[in-house]
Amino acid sequence: MFFKRSPKPELSDEQRLAQLKERFETTRELKGILAKIATLIAVCMSLYHLWSAGIYMLPSPQHKAIHLAFALALTFIIYPARRADKQNFPWYDGLFAILGAGIGIYIVVFYWDIVYRMGDPNNIDILMGGISLFLVLEATRRTMGWSLVIVGVVFLLYAMFGNYLPGNISHKGYDLTRIIEHMYLTGEGIFGVAIYVTATFVFIFVLLGSFLGVTGGAQSFIDLAFSLTGRYRGGPAKAAVVGSGLMGMISGSSFANVAGTGTFTIPLMKSVGYKPHFAGGVEAAASSGGQIMPPIMGAAAFIMAEMTGIPYGRLIVHAAIPAVLYYVAIFIMVDLEAARLGLSGIQRKLLPDFWMTLKNGAFLLLAPLSIVYLLIIGYSPIKASFAAVMIVIVTSSFKKKTRLTLPKLIEALDKGARGALSIIAACAVAGIIVGTVTLTGLGLKFADLIITLSGGHLYPALFLTMVAAIFMSMGMPTTALYIILGTMVAPALIRMSVPVVAAHLFVF
Repeated sequence: MFFKRSPKPELSDEQRLAQLKERFETTRELKGILAKIATLIAVCMSLYHLWSAGIYMLPSPQHKAIHLAFALALTFIIYPARRADKQNFPWYDGLFAILGAGIGIYIVVFYWDIVYRMGDPNNIDILMGGISLFLVLEATRRTMGWSLVIVGVVFLLYAMFGNYLPGNISHKGYDLTRIIEHMYLTGEGIFGVAIYVTATFVFIFVLLGSFLGVTGGAQSFIDLAFSLTGRYRGGPAKAAVVGSGLMGMISGSSFANVAGTGTFTIPLMKSVGYKPHFAGGVEAAASSGGQIMPPIMGAAAFIMAEMTGIPYGRLIVHAAIPAVLYYVAIFIMVDLEAARLGLSGIQRKLLPDFWMTLKNGAFLLLAPLSIVYLLIIGYSPIKASFAAVMIVIVTSSFKKKTRLTLPKLIEALDKGARGALSIIAACAVAGIIVGTVTLTGLGLKFADLIITLSGGHLYPALFLTMVAAIFMSMGMPTTALYIILGTMVAPALIRMSVPVVAAHLFVF
C-alpha cells in the first residue's frame, strides 16, 4: 500500500517573512545586561556623531579612531562569530569588543606621540596595528560575509609577495611591519578616505533615516506612493517603484529600502496578480535605485566626492537625470507587465487619501527637501545632514502621533548606530584595499592594463569596466566595490579624456 504524503500547509506572507528573517538574520539575541550595554554603546555612538557634526569635531585622525572604536565594540557584541552563538556570548567576543575599542582609544590617547614618531613605529604601534587588521577583517566577515574579506586578504598578500609575480603587476614587496604601519598609522589604509566619509557624512544620513522611520516619515512615503499610483493598473508595483524612489531619497540604502517598502508592496503585488518572482524583482530593482537617487545617494557617493574633489552638491545634480531615468524604465516595465496580464489597480476606497496623507506627514518631508536646499546654497553635507536631523526632531513634535518621546529617541539613536555597522566594516576593509593600491602603485598598473586590453579605445574600455563591475558586484557591497574600481579603473577612463565626474558616475 502506498501512502500519500500530506501536503505542506500553505504559509502566509507574514510567516514566510518570519522564516526568511530567521534564516538570514545574523545578529545575536541579546538579553539582560548585555542588551543594555549594546544599547548604551549604540546611543553614545549616535550622540557622539551628532555632537561632532553640529558642535565640534576632533582632529580627523582622532575622530576616525573613535568612530571605528565604537563600531568594532558594538559589532562584536551584536554579531556572533557563528550561528550557534546567536543566543550565547562567548568570552572571546567580549575580548574582541574590548580590543576593538582599544585600537581606537590608543590612537586618541597617544595621537601626538604617534605623529612625532611617524615613519619609525615602536613595537606597541605594530601590535595594535596587527590587532586592528584582524578585527576589521573579522567584523566584516560577521556583518558582510566572506567575499569582501577574501578580497582584502588577497590584496594584503599581494602587498607582501608581489615581488614574486611576473610582468607589470609585480613590485618590490613589503614586509609585515611596513604593511601594518601603512594600514594603521597613516591616512592611506584603514583610516583612509572611506572611513573618513562614514565618520562624517554617512553615519549622520543613516541616523536621519532612522529618525524618519521612528517618527513615521518612512510610512508617509509609502502611503503617498500608494495614494498616487495604487488605483492604476498594476498599482502596487507602481507604488513600490515610487515608494522606493522616495525612500531612497533619504536612506541611500537598498537594504533599508527593501525592509521599509517590501513588506507592504510584495504581498500587494501578488494579490493583484503579479507573479511572486516578478514582485520580488520589482522591489529589488526599485530599492537598489535608492543608491543613485539624490539627495542621499549612499556611502559611495560621499566617497566619490572626496576621491574626485567634486562638491557633493554638484554630484547630485549630475546624478539626478540618470536616477530619474532608471525609475522611469522600471515604471514602464511594470506597466507593460500589468497590461500583458490584464491587471487592475486597487479600489480607491482601500487606498490612503492623498490630501490626508500629505497633511499628516508632509512636515516630515521637510528633512530631505532641506538637504537639497542647504547643499545648493553651499552648506557642507555634514552640516546639511545635521540640520535635517534637527528638523525631523523639531517637526515631529507638532503631532502627538509622531512626537519623539524618550523611548522613541533612544530607539532612533540605537537603530541608527546598528544600521551603520556593516557600512563601516566594509569601508574599513576597502581602506585596506586602497592602502595596498597606494603602497604598491597597483592603480597605475591596472589602468595601463585596461588601456592596453582596450587598444586605447573608449568603448571597449567601458565594456571591460562594466564586466568587472557586474562580476565583482555578485559578492561585494556597492560601497567597497566602488572604492576598488574608482581607485583602479576610473583613472584609465580619465586618461582616455572622459570627464572625471562621468568616469566615476559610470563606475558607480
